Amino acid sequence: MLHTFLNCLKIPDLRRRILFTVGLLVVYRVGGQITVPGVDVTVLREYFAGAGHTLFGIYDMFVGGAFTRGTIFALGIMPYISASIILQLLGAAIPYFQKLQREGEEGRKKITQYTRYGTVFLAVAQSYGVSFFLTTITGPATGNPAVSSPGIGFTLQTVLTITTGTIFIMWLGEQITERGIGNGISLIIFIGIVAELPFAIRSEWHHYLINRGHGKNLIEQIFLVALMFAVVAFVILMIQGQRKIPVQYAKRVVGRRVYGGQTSTIPLRINQAGVIPIIFAQSIMFLPGTVTTLFPDSEVMQTLGGFFATTSLVYWVAFALMIIFFTYFYTAIVMDPNQLADNMKKHGGFIPGVRPGKRTAQYIDRIMTRITLPGAIALAAVAIFPFFVSQHFNVTAAFSRFFGGTGLLIVVGVALDTLQQIESQLMTRHYEGFMKGGKIRGRR
Repeated sequence: MLHTFLNCLKIPDLRRRILFTVGLLVVYRVGGQITVPGVDVTVLREYFAGAGHTLFGIYDMFVGGAFTRGTIFALGIMPYISASIILQLLGAAIPYFQKLQREGEEGRKKITQYTRYGTVFLAVAQSYGVSFFLTTITGPATGNPAVSSPGIGFTLQTVLTITTGTIFIMWLGEQITERGIGNGISLIIFIGIVAELPFAIRSEWHHYLINRGHGKNLIEQIFLVALMFAVVAFVILMIQGQRKIPVQYAKRVVGRRVYGGQTSTIPLRINQAGVIPIIFAQSIMFLPGTVTTLFPDSEVMQTLGGFFATTSLVYWVAFALMIIFFTYFYTAIVMDPNQLADNMKKHGGFIPGVRPGKRTAQYIDRIMTRITLPGAIALAAVAIFPFFVSQHFNVTAAFSRFFGGTGLLIVVGVALDTLQQIESQLMTRHYEGFMKGGKIRGRR
């Protein structure tokens, strides 16, 4: 492994890309420490340290703690992610966006432009909500307001600052994708989640020292660490799991040359939807709890809100069922068997034993339906696993998030994707990758 990293630094272009990526990620982390002008950070820490703020916990994990610190990067890259998801959904429902998706590079450029416009719109709307939220915060102990001078001036300043910060993060992600290594947007989310891991470990260690001998012991802590590695291994297996369908290409004679006659495969992932079903399910599951807070005097609404609290078993069962539903829903959007069958037919490809055209589409759809079920169940299990860890083990809420859920899926998925891109760069330059021990191959 060490030899492989040294090989990465020996290649000038790869070294430049890695250092460029690391430099921009450092800029992102530095910006995540700059507080919005007019906000008292001490009051924010006091407010979010209290109970009952699990609604912001998952969001804050994605932005590396920037939200609870009230920084200029409080929204992180999430408006861009939301705009991208909206454009993907529109591509499945509106013919104009379907046409753009089939136009290749030109269509991709237009979709990227629309995504940027959507990012700005969502950033303005969400930053206005953040500015209003900051003016309502007071310290539980001191009673001091988080914003000393609220008003239209503070609102405009906050909207402009946070929106600009979001656009700057979007630019950083695009620069990393173009001139660095890996997917820039994914790496920004990755570094935000990983940056919170040391704080979660420290809080869990302090929790262990305080409660040692009173429900906490060293063997249990070792078991939790081993359990975390097991969950990571399971997530890697789920992400890498594929069903390969053999494809045979017929021979074609064009002039004096013979084309085709090759055998290939179509890799169908068991988790084709990625983390999108969890994001959709979380967005919907947050709605009942948010609505019930608007009726603090209603006993019926508060009882209903209790069922949808993050500590309720009903919440997590409904959450798991919604993840399974959205996994099928999103897989049907991103994976079109009819289009795949048509493309195979145009290039003279066919699945052995299956007639081209409609029968091929039905065959692929049947396989996707079968392999999506275990993938959806595995995704739901990973998403709700932190709940069972927090219920059966005396661990802190911050530490339990890293036992599963969206954060772990993103971290593992982005790490695997980045390592694969680095390895492909090494292989094209006659170096062995991470899986081969990092020795240099001889050139011929």
